[in-house]
Amino acid sequence: MYKNNEFIGIDVSKDTFDVWSPAFGHLCFSNTTVGFKAFVKQISSHSWCVMEYTGSYYQLLAHYLYDKGIAVSVINPIVIKRFIQMKLQHNKTDKSDAKMIALYAQEQSLEAWIPDPAYINECKVLNTTIRLYFKQSTALKHKIHSLESKGIKGLLIQSLKRQIKQLKKEIKYLEGNVEILIKDHEPEMLSNISSISGIGKKTAIMLIASTYAYKSFDDYKQLTAFFGLSPIERSSGSSIRGRSRISKKGNPLVRNYLFLCSFTACQYNPQCKALYERMVAKGKSKKLALIAVCNKLLKQSFALAKSGLAYDPAYKSRLV
Repeated sequence: MYKNNEFIGIDVSKDTFDVWSPAFGHLCFSNTTVGFKAFVKQISSHSWCVMEYTGSYYQLLAHYLYDKGIAVSVINPIVIKRFIQMKLQHNKTDKSDAKMIALYAQEQSLEAWIPDPAYINECKVLNTTIRLYFKQSTALKHKIHSLESKGIKGLLIQSLKRQIKQLKKEIKYLEGNVEILIKDHEPEMLSNISSISGIGKKTAIMLIASTYAYKSFDDYKQLTAFFGLSPIERSSGSSIRGRSRISKKGNPLVRNYLFLCSFTACQYNPQCKALYERMVAKGKSKKLALIAVCNKLLKQSFALAKSGLAYDPAYKSRLV
């Protein structure tokens, strides 16, 4: 499969994208449909295009190539960065990055990129805006607290509170649209995950929307890593003994929702309650035990999403 492919490294920016291939070297095109058409004329049916996740800049090109039947892979930029460091490459230009991406493709196994369905993309855009509104609301609350601590009252405080109130309305409106999309496309999964003791409908909706209905993951460990809940150990020899912490990568809003869910799960979810009590009895901190409960909830949701079954508290062999 790989032997006959011509790997093309692509470094995408806002206005242009640089490509490098052993066949034609370095070329640069505009990041527009005109540029896409000119690029496709330079490649063959055996070409395999490889690029990084670069915000939203890569998406139009990736979709265009996919629609033309050209193999595409989209790689995490951290992976490419580590690969470049391993090769002791110090130059940092669009041309050199494209060449190193092509070299990475030649040496590593690739997975073909498949675009998310339209409803998932819409959910992602809505959730990104919801997260922005939450950040703005939090910033305004901090501003109010700062002003009130200085004794400032009156029109300014009222204005800030009106902004917070409006943001809450917008968040509720957008969340309603996400709920409609998930109910229309994944009603059974939403019902099953919402049946887990501790996970509410809003959290279930966010989990489904953030994971492409769990289709992006092969096991629950990938899921916990995706949401930044997997532990990271810092130790080396006898001198470094850092405390284990969660990575905190991924969507912080989902982590916050799961953490709130963990309090309820410790009371009403038999598996989560047993896990929490067992960890606390061993002397672990309550916060660490709650994080473990968050992971348990993700594991349960993954099991239900893949099996198509509803939550059964008594069926321990499947969910523990």
